[in-house]
Amino acid sequence: METIIQWYFDHLNYWTITLLMTIESSFIPFPSEVVIPPAAYHAATNAQMSLVLIVLAATLGAILGALVNYFLSLWIGKPLVYKFADSKLGHLLLLSVEKIRKAEDYFNDHGAVSTFIGRLIPAIRQLISIPAGLAKMPLGRFICFTALGAGIWNTVLAVLGYTLSKAVPENQLVNTVTHYSHEIGYTIAAIVVAVLAVVIIRNHRKNHSLK
Repeated sequence: METIIQWYFDHLNYWTITLLMTIESSFIPFPSEVVIPPAAYHAATNAQMSLVLIVLAATLGAILGALVNYFLSLWIGKPLVYKFADSKLGHLLLLSVEKIRKAEDYFNDHGAVSTFIGRLIPAIRQLISIPAGLAKMPLGRFICFTALGAGIWNTVLAVLGYTLSKAVPENQLVNTVTHYSHEIGYTIAAIVVAVLAVVIIRNHRKNHSLK
């Protein structure tokens, strides 16, 4: 991991951001906190990169990685997905039957919108695309929800990295962002759920009043 991180720092550009975020969004464990905040930190201190393009590159990578999970799940099916998660290689990749089942339960409980909300929740983010593939969620909707959720999360990380450039030394950036990222993710997810609930309730009342 340290070798990959050092390589990334030595070759920091939009393509490497997309590459590592593709890995992060697939079933291979790699934290987005290591990818986006350092790039945003670099943009703030050296002005050689655009914060907007960093978010776009990261979001593109997140979509590509999510599509890997989606199509693998779609093609190999539920029994093989669970079998892989319970294998030695699956455990080496930090997968487990419990994690897959948790993501699947979350998808089943919240429907297609969980692909959006799940991108904001640390324990679900990388795996929510697996049950979407198992459920054969329409591809266009899957990409749209994934892009929206990943875009919000990547923007949060980019703003954190950019803002912390004025207060935190670069060698402490990743640890600082990681420390707060889970709380931020859960807070954003809670806000999104609350907003969606209000919208659903209002639409229900409106439809009821028209009858």
